[in-house]
Amino acid sequence: MADFRAVFSTPKPIIGMIHLPALPGYPGSKGINYTIRRAVADLRALEDGGADGVLIENEHDRPHRVEAAPETIAAMTRITRAVVQESETVVVGCEILLNDPRASLAVARMAGAQFIRTDYFVDRMTRPEYGEFAIDPDALLKYRSQIGAERVLILADIQVKYASMVTPRSLRESAALARIKGADAVIVTGDASGDAPTVEHLRESAGHGLPVLIGSGLRPDNAEALLAECDGAIVGTSIIKDGSVNPDSLELLMSHARRQRK
Repeated sequence: MADFRAVFSTPKPIIGMIHLPALPGYPGSKGINYTIRRAVADLRALEDGGADGVLIENEHDRPHRVEAAPETIAAMTRITRAVVQESETVVVGCEILLNDPRASLAVARMAGAQFIRTDYFVDRMTRPEYGEFAIDPDALLKYRSQIGAERVLILADIQVKYASMVTPRSLRESAALARIKGADAVIVTGDASGDAPTVEHLRESAGHGLPVLIGSGLRPDNAEALLAECDGAIVGTSIIKDGSVNPDSLELLMSHARRQRK
């Protein structure tokens, strides 16, 4: 089995998002070669800016599907593999939106990525446009073993943004259950993209032996205070401008993040 702190050896790692343009099969897609070029360009910007990891997501496939289509899985595998091959200093991960962790695991395994993110792992949650999401952490861990992906980390959101709990419980309870069910780290978000969790939420999610990551809303003005209470962060909104990683925004964020590593 993989271990988060062995994969991410730097304290409080910063994982930068690669938001892919629309993939083949969606309106407005410019094709797989264009998408690979964009992904590799973002990879270079993130590596040059000092990020510790990258998370590839099909952000602009709209509307998102609950389960990935075959062409999406194929495209994500090809793109992720290209990023893995081109990467020099960062850990590469992937997530197929809206929530298909089996597909994400398959892509990671076949492309050589080292982690996935899953928005829904142990919490029963619902959204008006999708209904209640199917969760089965036991089956997901079994599938990870079946395909030989035991070394692929599962970074699991708890009580993720945009969704409502079917049966309310505390973040502490969700984090504890995620650990029992085999997550390798838990992710805590605000209520929407760009909305940060509170210090209290981060503290409540800690104490169960799993790394706690910020999943939304990390910015230069809050980075030092929030990173003092957790083990790292996944960052998108504050470093992405016009769909691509902005080097100046990343440099500013990293200058604040590094102060928590001393």
